[in-house]
Amino acid sequence: MLRILFIDFNAYFASVEQQLDASLRGKPVVVAPVLAETSCCIAVSYEAREHGIRTGTRISEARRLCPRLIVREARPELYVQMHHRAVAVVDSLVPVLRVMSIDEMACELTGSWRTPERARWLAGQLRQRLHDDLGECLRVSIGIGPNILLAKQASNMHKPDGLTVITREELPQRMLALALRDIHGIGRRLERRLQACGIHTVEQLYAAPRDLLRTVWGSVEGSAMYDKLRGEWHLAPEAPARSISHSHVLPPAMRHPEAARAVLHRLLQKAAMRLRRQGFYAQAMQVWVQGYLGMMLPEATTAMRDLHFQETRDTAALLRLLDLAWGNGLGAVSVPQQVGVLLHGLVPQQQHTPDLFEDPGELPGITPRARDDLLRAVDALNQRFGRNAVYFATSHEALEHAPMRIAFSRIPDLDTEA
Repeated sequence: MLRILFIDFNAYFASVEQQLDASLRGKPVVVAPVLAETSCCIAVSYEAREHGIRTGTRISEARRLCPRLIVREARPELYVQMHHRAVAVVDSLVPVLRVMSIDEMACELTGSWRTPERARWLAGQLRQRLHDDLGECLRVSIGIGPNILLAKQASNMHKPDGLTVITREELPQRMLALALRDIHGIGRRLERRLQACGIHTVEQLYAAPRDLLRTVWGSVEGSAMYDKLRGEWHLAPEAPARSISHSHVLPPAMRHPEAARAVLHRLLQKAAMRLRRQGFYAQAMQVWVQGYLGMMLPEATTAMRDLHFQETRDTAALLRLLDLAWGNGLGAVSVPQQVGVLLHGLVPQQQHTPDLFEDPGELPGITPRARDDLLRAVDALNQRFGRNAVYFATSHEALEHAPMRIAFSRIPDLDTEA
C-alpha cells in the first residue's frame, strides 16, 4: 500500500534565482553564502552540474571548471517565502504530513489515492499546479512509496523532474542497485560500522537480521530501518529542539576581530530572540571563531569556548558571557573567516526554575520577570517594525553582515531570523 508522496525541489536555491531572474535561465548558476572565491557552492543549477560542479565545490574551483559561471549570493528570505508558497500549493491538493527541509516535504496519501494509478495522476496534478503557481524553473522530483524512507529514495532515482513509484511488492529488487551511502540515514560513520559487520551492499543490508541492525545502529533506529526497508509504515515523532545556533561566513571586508565580535553579538541576539519565541531557556553556550592567527600562516585554526551557566534567555546576560569568552582567547584569531554561536542545554519555560541569587547585571533593580517582559517587548517591536528596529549597540557594525542563513534541516523564522 502506498502512503507517502515525497516532493523534492531540484537545485532549489539556484532554481529560485533562475525563476526570479529570466536572464539566468538556461545558464550555469551557483549560489554561495557570500561572494568570495574561498566560499563554496550551496546550490548548483543543472546547467552548472554539466561542468562537474557540485554542492560544496569551492567558488574558485567552480570558475575554473566553468569560466562563464554565474555566481549569486544567497537570498534566504526569498527562498523561505517561496518555500511557504510551495507548501501552501501542495497542501491545497494533498495533506503535507511533514516538512523535511527547505526543499523537501512528505505528503500523506489516503483512501483511493494509495493506488499506483491514482497516486501517479495526483503527482501530475501537483507538478502542473507548482508550475502554474511558482513558475517554470521550480521543477520537482516526486517519489511515491509505502513510507517516507522509500518515497524519498524513489524521489532520488530520477532527477530532475522525475516521478518514481516503489511498491512493497517490488522490494528489495528496486533498491539493490543503490550503494549503502545512497540510503537516507546512512552516513560515512554508519557505513563503516556496517562494513565492520560484513555488510557492504544493500543486498547484504536486506539480508541482515533485525538484531544485527539494532546492534550496528546502537538503538531502536536499527529495528526501524529493518522495517522501513521492507515497506512497513513508520513515522518517528518529531524530535524536540536540542539547541539553537547561528553561524556566518564573514565577507572579506569583515575579516578582522572587531567585525567578527560584532557579528557574534548580532548572531547571539538572534539566537536569544529565538529562545524566547520558542519558549526555552538555555544552560550552556558554545562560541567559535574559525580563521587564521596571522596573515602569513597557511594553517587554519578554530578557537572555541564552552560556557555553562544558570538557565537564562536574557540577551544582556548572554552578551556579557560572550564578551568573557572573547577576552579568553576567541579574539586571538586575527583573520577570522567564520563565526558561530550555539545555545544548548535547553529547558522548556514551563520547567524553568528562577535563580534567587541572579546577578542583575546591567539592569539593577529590575526583577528577572520584568527583564523578560522587557526583552519580549523588544522582540515584538522588531516583529512589528522590521528587523533591527531595536537592538543592542554592540552589534551595530554587523547589522547588514549577519543576515538570515538557511539551515537545511529546518525552515528559518522570518520574524526572528531575518
